[in-house]
Amino acid sequence: MNKKARILIVEDEPVICNFIAATLSANDYKVIECGSGREAISLIPSHCPDVVLLDLGLPDMDGLAVLTQVRQWSDIPIIVVSARGDEISKVQALDIGADDYITKPFGTSELLARIRTAIRHTVKLGSGKVSSDTFKAKGLFIDFNKYLVTVGGEEVHLTQIEYKLVSLLAHNPGKVLTYDFIIKKIWGPFALKDNQILRVNMANIRRKLEKNPLEPEYIFTEIGVGYRMVEDD
Repeated sequence: MNKKARILIVEDEPVICNFIAATLSANDYKVIECGSGREAISLIPSHCPDVVLLDLGLPDMDGLAVLTQVRQWSDIPIIVVSARGDEISKVQALDIGADDYITKPFGTSELLARIRTAIRHTVKLGSGKVSSDTFKAKGLFIDFNKYLVTVGGEEVHLTQIEYKLVSLLAHNPGKVLTYDFIIKKIWGPFALKDNQILRVNMANIRRKLEKNPLEPEYIFTEIGVGYRMVEDD
């Protein structure tokens, strides 16, 4: 599955937001825009962006408060893009959990380079370790940079949520991830703790990945606990 990386822009200045959005769209990114902190907090779990560009001077709440709340339940890469260029603001943001900090005004080349780096190196899911670029196990291959999943050399077409689930498990090979942990990571902290939607998605994934979904080779169910991805080669 190939898809455009999704970038959430959290910026209340229309001119700046439009400039960033136009730059990203021209470079083949899918753009989501919002102008407040509360909206950003609701959009992150519902839209599953790959990177968040976060302004600090938002109208309803400080960007640092947004960062603090998001870091309570998500390791999504967040790049602060702010006019606050003082060292204290930068240190605060990075200490709270920002992956990078860009001071306004900035060049488009710098912005694009920081985004590429965030996608490539700072996707941290579950284990807290920086992800590798690929996953390989028993004919299953995942290229995290290209959002590409193949089995036996044949491309597998996954939905956005299905890819997020497979990616989360593949970043934690051999480790059992509980139902609640997976739901929190994929659907956010306010999602209902109902395993049914997770089971439905996993059943669809198995039909696409496994030769025999009843005897899986890649994703195993730990009954009453959660799911485990086969260890990579």
